[in-house]
Formats: sequence, structure tokens, C-alpha cells
Amino acid sequence: MTWRSSTTVQDRIFACLPYLLPLLDGYKYGVSLFQQFPPLRLIFIPLEPLLKIYQGIPFSGLIIFLALYLLVVRNNNISHFIRFNTMQAILLDIVLILCALILSILGSTLGGFILETLYNMIFLGILGSFIYTVIQSAMGRYAEIPTISDAVYMQVR
Repeated sequence: MTWRSSTTVQDRIFACLPYLLPLLDGYKYGVSLFQQFPPLRLIFIPLEPLLKIYQGIPFSGLIIFLALYLLVVRNNNISHFIRFNTMQAILLDIVLILCALILSILGSTLGGFILETLYNMIFLGILGSFIYTVIQSAMGRYAEIPTISDAVYMQVR
């Protein structure tokens, strides 16, 4: 859906970049999956330096989160396509934060197998949404994720 305006190659690249935030935050949920399927780790080899920087700087997630929201989403001088994708990446990250909160509360009551299955589901969901949104953004289309996209349309004018 590109009815708002045409997108340039630069817009498409900048629209794909914010999706690295939920991917880097969701990486920790795939640890057990990486142990079971080592070839899956090959996908993240190009992201290893970025992941080390991201995990090495305290509060880097919060800093990037706030910077994206304040400098990109709320800036009307930036194209709607970039602001939409940035807000959607932020909401995906909020979903991950809520999952972490729920799993930290329920972690002691759930068995190891159930907890590991939930971690795998969360990781595969984030990986799937990352792949889908980046492909759609690279093609210049609005990546529609049910419920999340509706919330994004309410936030981004």
C-alpha cells in the first residue's frame, strides 16, 4: 500500500533500519534455538558487531528507543513511510518488553520445557516479523501487521 506518496530508495533504506531494534532485543530469546540448530546462527553473523555494541552499552535500548520516538516519529519533516515503520518497530519492541515482563513473573512457575518453547515462539515471531517488514519496506510498501499497524496509524499522523 503506497497510496500516501511514492518512496525513494533512501526512504526504503531508512524505513528498514529501525527494525533492527526489536531484532537485537529478541536475540536473547533464540539462544536455545541456536544450540539446537547451529546453522540458524549464521543469519546473525553479520549482526554480531552491532549486537556486541548494543549489549555492551548500558541503557542503549532505552536511548535508541527514545531517540527514534522523539527524533523520527514526532518529526513531521520526515516522510510518513519512515515514521510509520519506525513507530511499528517501536511497538514491536514494546511487545518484547511486555513478553519479558510476563516471562519474568511466570518463569518460576513454568517448567523448563514450556519456558523454552515460549522463548522459541517469541524469537521466531520476531524473526518472522523482521523478515516480513524489511522485505515490505524494501519494496516500498507499508508492512501491515494486524493490531500493531492499527495502533501505528493512530500514533503517526
